[in-house]
Amino acid sequence: MKYGFDNEKYLKIQSEHIKERISQFGDKLYMEFGGKLFDDHHASRVLPGFEPDSKLKMLMQLKDDAEIVIVISAVDIEKNKIRGDLGITYDVDVLRLRDEFMSRGFLVSSVVITHYNGQSSAVSYRNKLKRLGIKTYFHHTIEGYPENVALIDSEEGFGKNDYVETKRPLVIVTAPGPGSGKMAVCLSQLYQESKRGIKAGYAKFETFPIWNLPLKHPVHLAYEAATADLNDVNMIDPFHLEAYGVTTVNYNRDIEIFPVLNALFEGIYGESPYKSPTDMGVNMIGYCISDDEVCREAAKNEIIRRYYTSLGRFAEGACEEGEVNKIALLMKQAGITTDYRKCTVEARKRKEKSGVPSAAIELADGTIITAETSSLLGPSAALILNAAKHLAGIDHDIKLIPQSMIEPIQKTKVSFLHGHNPRLHTDEVLVALSMLSTTDENCRKALDCLPQFDGCQVHTTVMLSEVDRKIFKKLGVGVTSDPVLKK
Repeated sequence: MKYGFDNEKYLKIQSEHIKERISQFGDKLYMEFGGKLFDDHHASRVLPGFEPDSKLKMLMQLKDDAEIVIVISAVDIEKNKIRGDLGITYDVDVLRLRDEFMSRGFLVSSVVITHYNGQSSAVSYRNKLKRLGIKTYFHHTIEGYPENVALIDSEEGFGKNDYVETKRPLVIVTAPGPGSGKMAVCLSQLYQESKRGIKAGYAKFETFPIWNLPLKHPVHLAYEAATADLNDVNMIDPFHLEAYGVTTVNYNRDIEIFPVLNALFEGIYGESPYKSPTDMGVNMIGYCISDDEVCREAAKNEIIRRYYTSLGRFAEGACEEGEVNKIALLMKQAGITTDYRKCTVEARKRKEKSGVPSAAIELADGTIITAETSSLLGPSAALILNAAKHLAGIDHDIKLIPQSMIEPIQKTKVSFLHGHNPRLHTDEVLVALSMLSTTDENCRKALDCLPQFDGCQVHTTVMLSEVDRKIFKKLGVGVTSDPVLKK
């Protein structure tokens, strides 16, 4: 696969820049960490070469000076909000994140429950964390936040919040997802630290938008597509342009709230250390793009991927049509249609020829392999077998899994497990291959080729089962599907 991002350079210059920002304030820096620290697959898709755990690796270089505070909103606890990519609730994800950080040697000092307004579920969760030996604090809902600066910057505002005890110079404030109140926690701590005579600073780490890329760069359009449900919009930072005469990109929420933040900084410090939202950021990713054209191409494919995801969500009643229309508009701005994605075109050609649901995969070298539904296999399972045979140099006419082995599996699925679809899914095919690999050289060779699926692109003409989606994700395959429900 072609790479467009220098990951080693990123690890080096990003950690150095954060150290510089810490020294700028003296005693302590509260750094709001947006986006995913673990498994940032969006970044790795639009910036080929960026490793999904790059941000975590970068922070590993700072871990002796850093501690982590995890934030969760009482509102999200109350409604059992689920993290879509993992399928777990935010309250469970807090514990997962804590374990992940601690297993890598980070100090996770506490959890802050924000937007607290007496919710019984938040109290129960706090008690649960206390039983686990986890320090937990409440930060209250402040009426009129963030516009009511006079109230916020007072003992009846931030002054009512619990003071979060920290002891290291870099405090990383993160959360399971957006809207958790990370920024408010940072600002509340600045207020509380100021009362105690501690000079603390604030900085923001957001992977996207990338401030030194053009506004309509495909990477930025891909970010808007990824946040279509949040209505995030990339904008020229007018404050930065006025202060420095330099054009930079930020997003609407930070630009809209900056005058309020500026007033809060002035109330806490006496003067604001920042002249623009861009000033607050510490993101150095834009300096590590090594091949802009590769990243542009990857981002265009990501926009299409997001478009198909929204089409599927809309078909299932999980989103409004406006989300689909917004991404369609972004595709138009990027000058692309779904035909830009090669595997999409080939999957549809196979379907037109066969008359049944089909699939296509684009391999690392650009080769396209296709497959179709049969009485024995679904299109995804057939595609994995066809692609594995191609990669292993096995003749296409050779049957890796004999029908005599598939039929008993089908009988179990239908007769004993009361399933409606007798065809084998991807996981069942891989299990069968694994069993046969101990005695069949071709099956072993096919299995050995599975790591080569990482980074490949697949399109199917029918929406996939949860099982098939998860298998492709584990293989590192990017999947899109037409919004056609299985019959």
